[in-house]
Order: sequence, then structure tokens, then C-alpha cells
Amino acid sequence: MKWISLFSLLLFLSACQPLSTEKSSTKSPIWEEQTAAQQLLTPIKGEEKKSYLSVYPAVFSLHEGRQHQLTVTLSLRNRSPKDSLYISQLDYYNGEGKLLRNYLEQPIFLRPLQTLSLVLNEKDKEGGTGASFIINWAQEAGPRPIFEAIMISTSGQQGLSFRTQAEQID
Repeated sequence: MKWISLFSLLLFLSACQPLSTEKSSTKSPIWEEQTAAQQLLTPIKGEEKKSYLSVYPAVFSLHEGRQHQLTVTLSLRNRSPKDSLYISQLDYYNGEGKLLRNYLEQPIFLRPLQTLSLVLNEKDKEGGTGASFIINWAQEAGPRPIFEAIMISTSGQQGLSFRTQAEQID
């Protein structure tokens, strides 16, 4: 019986993974494949547009002095079944309007109906309660893309989640 308990404990410990200390994902392997440099042999016919997406890496809890940190998942969705979506700027700002990160070194593209995601770790406190993204994008035709963020956090049996959607600012 003693060996079974010890074996169970070792099995449990080997299954545990350390928590990530990274602030956010910068590029998943799929983002590398999305680089638009090779695809931009001809100019995009659609005009470039700009969208603003509010995100909430933190929200106030009980009073202004207490904040609850959230994980943010940014979702970039090309709704067109025929045309690619080109994204030339993906900048992350804190609540004071200070640029924290530029996520693109060169334009990326999303194939028809493709979705790309970016995750801001719950431990990333730089954005504060009023963070945002500016997204520059273009497409030749088709339905407007969806840029949205899902914010989530769980603690014990309590959970908090909500979503925001970008608005065009041109």
C-alpha cells in the first residue's frame, strides 16, 4: 500500500508543469508562417483601415485600491471565405497611452476563414485597467474581420470572464 501511495505521488508530481513567467506570447510558430512579405508581390487593392480594441488585463475588485488580474486572449479573425486579410500593425498600449509592445516586425496575412491568437499572461501587469491594441489592416473584399479579446480569470470555484470587440477608428 505504501508503494502505491508513493507511486501515485510521483505520478502526480511528474504531471505538474511549472507556471509560465512570460508576460505574453509574442509569436507562436504559426505567426512565422503568416509573414506577408512573400505574399505582397502585388499591392493590396483595399485601403488600409485602423481598429481600436480595448482590453482589460486588470479590473478593480471591491474598491479602487484592489485589482484582479486577468488573462487576455486576443483573437484576429478573417471572416472572408475567399480573400486574405493583411495586418500591418499590432501595437499594445497601457491605460496611459504609452506604447508597450509592437507585435509585428513585418505585415502578416490570414488566409480565408483563418484565426490567429495572442495571449497576455495573467501575470503581465503593464497594461493596467485601461489597456488597448491598435490594429492596422487591409483586405480587398469580403466581410469585415473580427478583432476581439476574451478576458478570463479563475480562483478556487470563482470565475470571471467577458469579451470586447474592436471598433474601426478611421
